[in-house]
Amino acid sequence: MTQLSDYAEKYHGINFTRDAAGVLEMTIHTRGGPAVWGTSLKSLHCELGHAFLDVARDPENRVVVFTGTGESFIAAMDREENYPEPNLSAMWPRIHEEGLALLTNLLAIPVPMIAAVNGPALIHAELAVLCDIVLAASHAEFADLAHVPGGAVPGDGVHTVWPMLLGPNHGRYFLLTGERIPAEEARRLGVVGEVLAAGELMSRARALGAQLAGLSTQVLRHTRSLLVRELRRRMFDELSNGLALEGLAMLTPRPADQP
Repeated sequence: MTQLSDYAEKYHGINFTRDAAGVLEMTIHTRGGPAVWGTSLKSLHCELGHAFLDVARDPENRVVVFTGTGESFIAAMDREENYPEPNLSAMWPRIHEEGLALLTNLLAIPVPMIAAVNGPALIHAELAVLCDIVLAASHAEFADLAHVPGGAVPGDGVHTVWPMLLGPNHGRYFLLTGERIPAEEARRLGVVGEVLAAGELMSRARALGAQLAGLSTQVLRHTRSLLVRELRRRMFDELSNGLALEGLAMLTPRPADQP
């Protein structure tokens, strides 16, 4: 059993607060500013899987609100910190394990999750859209720019999430082209539940959190279990293989005439 005091100050890039009703706010950042994505040992890629597991093991959490910092959710790569391993081959086994933990532990959280997407989610937007309720600021947009547009196989769960949410053809188009979907279009497509002015986003997330937290523990936990059952099954079937293929492509030497 884990308590908030065990993990509240544990992570470099995640802040936690919890109200008296048991609504936990989980806010991602990088060095105190808007979250960016990296592969260092202080990165969100490294920390989030562990953090989700801590949250899952804390019985005092009744609802989780997951959000970002400033004007963006995750919109860029971290150019300041790099992986400590000597090369990609040495780094990839860690990335594979972190990639598994990232989504399996998010889906292991046994209570409802509300994503408050506070701005562009262009890298690992699946972290937000895997939540049970997705709210977005009006200036938010959704894309997957970390994989095919950057020369990488989309094997870390996005290959499952986006074709499921957008439909097989649109999902494949989205991943292969780097399409950016604005918040209102994402709402029309069913990816987002509500679009709000930036200044109203967190108040709405907190209101929904309070509403859900008023339900019994059994209702909250059994409902969450039902809602993520298929997602958890598909991740079990597809995530590790996808990460392996992503790593295989990344570690295969490219011919000199290829970019």
